[in-house]
Amino acid sequence: MIINLSNIATPIAKILDSVLCGSELTEQDATALLQCDGKELKAVMDVAHSLRLKTNGKTTSYVVTRNINFTNVCYMACRFCNYGKAKDDASAELLSLNEIVARASQAHQRGATEVCIQGGLHPDISPYFYRDIVQAIKNELPELHIHAFSPFEIYYGARKSRTSYVDFLADLKQAGLGSVPGTAAEILDTQVRQRLTKNKLSTQAWLEIIEAAHQVGLASTATMMYGHVDSAHHWADHMVRIRELQKRTGGFTEFVPLGFIHYDSPLYLESTDVRPGPTRREHMAIHAVARILFHGHIDNIQASWVKLGPQLAMESQAYGVNDLGGTLMNESISRAAGALYGQEVTADEMQKMIRSAGYLPRQRTTLYGDAASINEACPDKPLEQRSPWQQQQIPVWEVA
Repeated sequence: MIINLSNIATPIAKILDSVLCGSELTEQDATALLQCDGKELKAVMDVAHSLRLKTNGKTTSYVVTRNINFTNVCYMACRFCNYGKAKDDASAELLSLNEIVARASQAHQRGATEVCIQGGLHPDISPYFYRDIVQAIKNELPELHIHAFSPFEIYYGARKSRTSYVDFLADLKQAGLGSVPGTAAEILDTQVRQRLTKNKLSTQAWLEIIEAAHQVGLASTATMMYGHVDSAHHWADHMVRIRELQKRTGGFTEFVPLGFIHYDSPLYLESTDVRPGPTRREHMAIHAVARILFHGHIDNIQASWVKLGPQLAMESQAYGVNDLGGTLMNESISRAAGALYGQEVTADEMQKMIRSAGYLPRQRTTLYGDAASINEACPDKPLEQRSPWQQQQIPVWEVA
């Protein structure tokens, strides 16, 4: 596509022109692009779209998955989170291994190729509980991909078992763990993390744990939570740190910006200087700049429809996004913070959302291989004999 940079501010035009000529964004350049608005932001989005087309074409991927949040008990009390409960709370929950396996089995029967497993840091679980979860699922469902345990959980499990991150992760991989979610990154800035989590998992620890995962052969996602007490230079620094780690390991499969959900967050409710989540402009700028900054290093930029909502997630395909994440089942953490959007979208709905914006849907595996579509999984059965979930034809929203 032809991009005209003649009618925008010279400094921004120079940055974008250098990108189109093959240069990498510096942290300073990324900060400038993240602050763009108006016609400058439109130019940033156009460059991001051109790089998306160059890397991914017109295809937008998604994965059929189920979230299993096995416990809501957590003593860390991160201020942005409203999910954690005390273990004596009436709503406290810790799923048994049998219940976790049953939920994974139900997801598999409904066409899921992946389960994403995360939970709070329960004070009473054994250091081997994480491995027991993986082994129990693999014993029942050996072909199901297990995408599990945030760096915070890995930090916690390694400390409880008195082992190194590498040894703890190698043990989980041997048990059948397939990949690691790169959550708990929040913002990789010490001062910001102090506000969000009292730096309970430091920037350095997060980077070390993810590098250890890559070292033992476990791929991971990378995330960034934005729109609270942060600003553009924090986002640029965060993404550059991720890019530098990717250059060393090559282990990131995708980058996922996650907008702060403020509604029921103690961080927002108990402070006067915390923003009520990102603006629409910030959502657009961050996804577009992520595509530009990670070009040649991380090929997949994901929009979280749970955080953005379906309409903005659909639109984001035009400024760098090539993946819309998972169909999900039973997502609990965002809902606990007051997320406005549902906890499940079917594969049919995901495909309609992608096609309505003029793109081609592709069901993928966790590691971005091709996966058979839901309906292809039972091609010989007429629609009325498939599961109710497979029969679903009516979207839960209207796409423009």
